[in-house]
Amino acid sequence: MLTFERHQAILARLNEVKVVKLSELVDVTGASESTIRRDLTDLEQQNKIKRVHGGASLVTRRKDEPSLLEKSTKYAEEKQRIAKEAARLVRDGDTIYIDAGSTTQAMIPFLRDKDIIVVTNGLNIITDLVDANLKTYVLGGYVKTGTRAFVGAGALQSIQSYQFDIAFLGTNGVDEEVGFSTPDPEEALIKQHAIHRSTQTYVLADHTKLGDVTFSKVADLHEAALITSEKANHDMIEQLEKQTTVKVVAGS
Repeated sequence: MLTFERHQAILARLNEVKVVKLSELVDVTGASESTIRRDLTDLEQQNKIKRVHGGASLVTRRKDEPSLLEKSTKYAEEKQRIAKEAARLVRDGDTIYIDAGSTTQAMIPFLRDKDIIVVTNGLNIITDLVDANLKTYVLGGYVKTGTRAFVGAGALQSIQSYQFDIAFLGTNGVDEEVGFSTPDPEEALIKQHAIHRSTQTYVLADHTKLGDVTFSKVADLHEAALITSEKANHDMIEQLEKQTTVKVVAGS
């Protein structure tokens, strides 16, 4: 195959499956791993794909946002490990903020019966918090249909009533230049206030979020520590560590 033909084959396969492994692209194209790696580098530089651990994924539009159901079914084991590490940071007596999202929701079983106070804007996690016997306060406001997050004027007014020891946030993008970002400006605003009202903030992000930039900036990297997994690109981790604390969670 010519270079152009390989690039078209790679993009065609990604349009079918969204995420593809390097070994699969070798099979599809008949090219060597080193050739495919160069092709992926070229396509990433053209902003047509995103390199991920062991392969590539499609580049999403900056306003695109997966639904909560889509998020919860992707990389579930990886998110569980990240969430478990985050929960280890919580001590009895803490007041914490838990953001709406699938990775933050995965923290709750690891917090069961702790003597803590939780504030959340996640409609999806309220029942889990109560079932885990955790004292829970909920921000009011408008509920987004996709992420089940409380946003808007009501949520903004409500969050200003609280101060937190720790905030745990989700994100759609982590970039060494832009920082943390999310597609929705209203969600970004709530996240910003959570950061400013917390003694310490941790952003929980699976490996696919690293290197992505979405529509609305939340914060610079130095404003929060990052918890991710060993699947994240090592070069990317090294660059992020120049600006913030990064905890890389190993596989089980």
